[in-house]
Amino acid sequence: MLKHAFFNVYTKFKLHFYQEIFQRFQSREASLTTVETFCVETIQALGSPTVNEFATFMRISPPNAAYKVNSLVKKGYIRKVQSSHDRREYHLEVTQKYIDYYNVSTTYMVEVMDRIARRFTAEECAKLEEMLTIVSQELMPEVAIPDIKMTE
Repeated sequence: MLKHAFFNVYTKFKLHFYQEIFQRFQSREASLTTVETFCVETIQALGSPTVNEFATFMRISPPNAAYKVNSLVKKGYIRKVQSSHDRREYHLEVTQKYIDYYNVSTTYMVEVMDRIARRFTAEECAKLEEMLTIVSQELMPEVAIPDIKMTE
């Protein structure tokens, strides 16, 4: 039952995101391909990686990663920022344009979290937070990313 419940929650978050994105496609606001969306979400989650760090994490070749990065830079979703330590190195950062695009999914997540806070006691919410932290930090070692902080 736990597997089923978790799968349903995960699927609902994905499907809500897809609904919002397709709605934007109808009005011609969306300009990211599916693969580009995956790439820029990964760049955001990695917290300012280099092109090589991004390529390594995605398990793709550096030239393939550079091609994808250049497309995202051209579309205005990410920018390259020169490292202050090594002038030859550039870090990738998401732009406000992407943050506005990404808010489609985070807005719904925040809405659901607000509903959780209203529906459950503070103790139940604390236990859920503890469990999710353990899942993220201990039970998902295959996906090592910096701790993601949500703005509230």
